Amino acid sequence: MRLDLFLKRSRLVKRRSLAKELCDEGVVRLNGKPARAGHSVAEGDELILDLRNRRLAVTVIALPDSAASAARPGELYEVVADERVEE
Repeated sequence: MRLDLFLKRSRLVKRRSLAKELCDEGVVRLNGKPARAGHSVAEGDELILDLRNRRLAVTVIALPDSAASAARPGELYEVVADERVEE
């Protein structure tokens, strides 16, 4: 599954276009490396999002099979760290 689509369906980001922008800006890292929107995401991967004054690290538990599975986004990932970052 594409990274931008996973971010949207897991509700880590509200819109797919925003997810693509964040990836293009280098805000999203996949397994420690900056990732493009089209990069493939698999179970067990670690995502780190550096958003303004917040750093969110999650581990992918499952991939959504359809848009309907976005009803339970908490089942798709596990939060590893959620910390405030001073700018």
